[in-house]
Amino acid sequence: MTASPVPSPFTMPRMSATSDICIRGAGIVGRTLALLLARERLRVALVAAPVAADATSDVRAYALSPASRRILESLRCWPDERAATPVLAMQVHGDRDGALRFDAAAQGVVALNWIVDAPVLERHLSEAIGYQSGIEIIPTSINAPLTVVCEGRASATRAALGVDFDLTRYPQQAIATRLDCERPHDQIARQWFTPEGEILAFLPLDGPAGRRVAVVWSASTERAPEWMALDDEAFAERLFELSGGELGALQLCCPRACWPLLRASARRWVGPMPGRPGESFALAGDAAHTMHPLAGQGLNVGLGDAAELARVLAGRESWRSVADTKLLRRYARARQGDWLRMSLATDGLQLLFGRAEPSIGTLRNWGMKAFDACGPLKARVARMAMGT
Repeated sequence: MTASPVPSPFTMPRMSATSDICIRGAGIVGRTLALLLARERLRVALVAAPVAADATSDVRAYALSPASRRILESLRCWPDERAATPVLAMQVHGDRDGALRFDAAAQGVVALNWIVDAPVLERHLSEAIGYQSGIEIIPTSINAPLTVVCEGRASATRAALGVDFDLTRYPQQAIATRLDCERPHDQIARQWFTPEGEILAFLPLDGPAGRRVAVVWSASTERAPEWMALDDEAFAERLFELSGGELGALQLCCPRACWPLLRASARRWVGPMPGRPGESFALAGDAAHTMHPLAGQGLNVGLGDAAELARVLAGRESWRSVADTKLLRRYARARQGDWLRMSLATDGLQLLFGRAEPSIGTLRNWGMKAFDACGPLKARVARMAMGT
């Protein structure tokens, strides 16, 4: 007896008679895109896997820019202040005497960005989709004129499309968790660059008076397993040492997560669907690109993808289909430039601060002090990071 062939994702028998767009991937970018498209009266099928029952182990938190906030507020999905802590200042400490500080007041804004609890944001988006009649939640993909892939950087659909994903692996792994701190964070995001080339960030959580921070530690690939193997008390003590005890005694309050860091981009972000005439695909979010987390811009760029794709589709000529590849290339051109600019900046910073040679350390700490003294350049970089 011969085994039945596994169906290709591009020859699926089910064809939607009611959907204009099928979105594969129901993370933050996928759900945001679904809501933006439905608002433009496009009919959306959203492929969503069952949600895990226990979200307490999800330690993700994102630094969202004012531009991202505007997108989510327009959908009425912005969390309250307890789950979206305004950042009034950012302190960056070099491995010697180099230091930088960015202040919201100096930029004339209420906050540089907001540290948003990922599970809370996902819940808001999910609830909004439940009230949106233009979105159908489905368990498996369907054929539609346009398929948008938002499955993340390990996207199986992108691989099946034959789209190459060019990537550069950094010699680092991200370790994420959350800490309860002895002292309040005062709405300051803090970042330390170590002599060993590692990067530690404490991001304020739980509102203006909070004492909890999200941790993102870009540790060397060689030593990350060592840090992950420490018990909670020893791990917190190591973070206390790296942070110079700035927030007092530290205590882990969540599990730790670890993943490799890389910079990547798909060679094609849009194109015709193989074997399905009249249908096309587009990539968005981490399925199209990833970058180092040191600048906290990954999700901001992904939400920018969603907003731009929705704008392009809503503004198309009346005679164009949502599957028109010329139309989709407008989206790709707009977003590839934004991703390239931001990823090159973060890549350059990682290369500069990820090296342990004494001569490089002297140069970068001198550079940090010079940059901190240059008001116009600081303001320009701050506006770019804020999406303004």
